[in-house]
Amino acid sequence: MTADASLKPLIDLMQREALQRGTFTLASGKTASYYLDCRRVTLHPKGAGLIGNAMLNFISRHGGANGEMPDAVGGMAIGADPITASIVTIAGEQDIDLHGFMVRKEPKGHGMGQQVEGPVEAGQNVVIVEDVITSGGSAIKAAEAAEAFGLNVLYVLAIIDRLAGGEEAFAAKGLKLHTLLTIRDFGIEPE
Repeated sequence: MTADASLKPLIDLMQREALQRGTFTLASGKTASYYLDCRRVTLHPKGAGLIGNAMLNFISRHGGANGEMPDAVGGMAIGADPITASIVTIAGEQDIDLHGFMVRKEPKGHGMGQQVEGPVEAGQNVVIVEDVITSGGSAIKAAEAAEAFGLNVLYVLAIIDRLAGGEEAFAAKGLKLHTLLTIRDFGIEPE
């Protein structure tokens, strides 16, 4: 699968700003010959808009089971936070009622002690957002925390899939993974 032509500006920006070659140790402990530092794009003035628009367009086209918009988007803090902010900002500019939330790595030790934060409540339909999918561990944890909170996770939407087993890990948990891009959009084959 190659990316939609409308994603070419995002691919170009990712190529310039996020893609690094060398030897890197990933969060999974595996080593790789390249690294995608998506924060260099999710926090970039042009990148934030490109990602927010692309993800909102995807969500608008795919919606939930009945085609309706989900109630909210969010994911694991810190990586998903700028993605969530970009999507909800653009949604607000378009008068789309789409809220954001964040999932802490562990429940807060003070205040209300919540792991899921933001204007969401049990029973709502949500999409988990993520930057890079390798094994899927972070987004799976976010989905599990959202479900434990009472949210209905429709699917996971990420910027890029490293094609390293993440999709299979989501399927094993009953979750569907969608991504804007894969490493093949950069001429890279799975390692």
